[in-house]
Amino acid sequence: MKIPFTLEQFLNVFKMYNQAIGPTPLILSILALGILVCVGQKNWSSKIPVFFLSFLWAWTGIVYHGLFFSTINPGAKIFGIMCVLQAVGFFVYGAGTKEIYFKFENKAATVIGILLIMYAVVLYPTLGFLFGHRYPESPSFGAPCPSTIYTFGILLLSFRKVPAWLFIIPVLWALIGFNAALSFTIYEDYGLLVSGVIAVVSIFSRKNNAPSS
Repeated sequence: MKIPFTLEQFLNVFKMYNQAIGPTPLILSILALGILVCVGQKNWSSKIPVFFLSFLWAWTGIVYHGLFFSTINPGAKIFGIMCVLQAVGFFVYGAGTKEIYFKFENKAATVIGILLIMYAVVLYPTLGFLFGHRYPESPSFGAPCPSTIYTFGILLLSFRKVPAWLFIIPVLWALIGFNAALSFTIYEDYGLLVSGVIAVVSIFSRKNNAPSS
């Protein structure tokens, strides 16, 4: 797929975006790690992770795609709509499903989920810095790619089998983002492909468990 913009234009979008939103990426990163406190809870707070994902995708769609990325890529408007639809999907799932339950288990899915979360929030910007993508001209948490990796990580912590339709847009974005990563050698985004493959495998391999009372 041909990229309709240059690497310089792409990085400049991140510069404008990061400068405009100030400390928001740091705040989102702190909240993203703080969400882990809710994992294992069986009361109302058990729904907080999925509602945070709803907010994160709405932010990505409206702010990043709608206000900034659309200035260099007409397709960003479509991407923005996709992200907002994903946000609505998470919200509907969170509001309509009584037994949403995230849990730290002695299973590979939990370990991989935590690794993806830490990759998205901590290792992603660190690798970006080492690869020469210096802030503010670099993707920050709240932008599509790290947010997608974080999403896969959180969903892997779900005790119940997450509906396959909630994975469709994140997996599509993983493919789109990985294509851009290959074109522009943004190596930290290679984690998109890995996390996307893990997510697809999890859809077909996990059983639909229910939380114990």
